[in-house]
Amino acid sequence: MSKLAAFDQLLLEYQSLACHQDPALKQRLHDVQAWMKVRIAATHERFFAQPENQLMAQYFLNRLYGGPDFDAMALQIERLLKYAHKAESLLPDNAIKTGTKSVSLAVFATQLDEQVASQLLADYPLDTPISDEIMRLTLIKLDQAEARYTQLQLLDELGVTLDKYMRSTMMYAAFRMCKGVAHKYHFDEMYDFIQEGFAAMKSLKSAATFIQIFTQKEREIIDKVHSGQPNPFQP
Repeated sequence: MSKLAAFDQLLLEYQSLACHQDPALKQRLHDVQAWMKVRIAATHERFFAQPENQLMAQYFLNRLYGGPDFDAMALQIERLLKYAHKAESLLPDNAIKTGTKSVSLAVFATQLDEQVASQLLADYPLDTPISDEIMRLTLIKLDQAEARYTQLQLLDELGVTLDKYMRSTMMYAAFRMCKGVAHKYHFDEMYDFIQEGFAAMKSLKSAATFIQIFTQKEREIIDKVHSGQPNPFQP
């Protein structure tokens, strides 16, 4: 079986999202993702502002939490699968494993946020600004708590994977050697996705520790929302 088989399934899951056929839903999804990123940045402002954490914080917000930029990544994955035999010979196995986990998280985040967007469209006019209270009520109505806890568990597992596979000097050297060939075969977006992960880790003692601090706070937010606390998103 191809080492890239998991990417095939992830691509199918992403392409099956309803937002690709519904412009209103797609716009609302982008609104939800923008709100999520602003909320996450505010919640973790002090933590993210620490010099050693800044690159990983940006990787979280711009890569792992999806967004419009993931459309370009999906096209890159589709191209990658067409040249699977070439890609498998270029990319180190551990980079493929780590990339799969990262892409899986981005797709899962998009799936959850699309559910939120769909509920917002059902309850409010499309041009209604998303407020904290609207989001609080919507999340309670959807009852996504268990799915969001699963998302955080997967993030914790990614942290362990990053520490295990992506700190090797030999691994990084092998990956850097692929840059020219990746550009030749137009895999730049995928290469950059993994490269940014490498760069974000360089200043960290442990990606797992960074992510555990992040997910602990996020679990507190979920608990506050679903226990009915007012203003659950306030830092």
